[in-house]
Amino acid sequence: MKKNLKKKLTTIKEFINQSIGEWKSIRSTHSLAFQEFENTNSVIKISYFDNDQTVKNVINQFNYKFKIQTCFSVNISWRAESSWSTDNSKKTNQTLLIFSPRDIRSGIIFRDKGYAESIHSTSEYILDDNSELNIITTYSETLSEERIWFLSENVRSRYSVVKNKTHNSILQTSFSTEIRKIIN
Repeated sequence: MKKNLKKKLTTIKEFINQSIGEWKSIRSTHSLAFQEFENTNSVIKISYFDNDQTVKNVINQFNYKFKIQTCFSVNISWRAESSWSTDNSKKTNQTLLIFSPRDIRSGIIFRDKGYAESIHSTSEYILDDNSELNIITTYSETLSEERIWFLSENVRSRYSVVKNKTHNSILQTSFSTEIRKIIN
């Protein structure tokens, strides 16, 4: 019998610890609404964020009662080059994710900027029995479902689908493969 080489991640903190670092991302996006296809190459940096005042300011915009001691924050920044770009420029951006766990596998994520819509948003997350992080975000016009999992210690995959909230129609799907930059 073949031994499973993938480490079982049983808590959200273990999953995030495994995600910290710099990643090269190759993403394919299918815009079903416009029948377009986009390829994007990105460099993504994921790091812990320790500014309690910034975290409080973001969470206060949601009128949510929380214990700062149980929350932890992650900053994600990226530099992306898209096949849709006509000027060959690289786009940069970042977002702050604040995890407020209900238990060791589920909770709420507060975002200063959303994935499908660039607005403050909250997401429900759960780390399932297969060590896959599932994130559902409801925006004003759309619903985003994401799934992130590790293929190995230094390779992860991410799948997302964006739906129209009113008609439940699928607007966009994407799939990413992310490879960690190894520093010797």
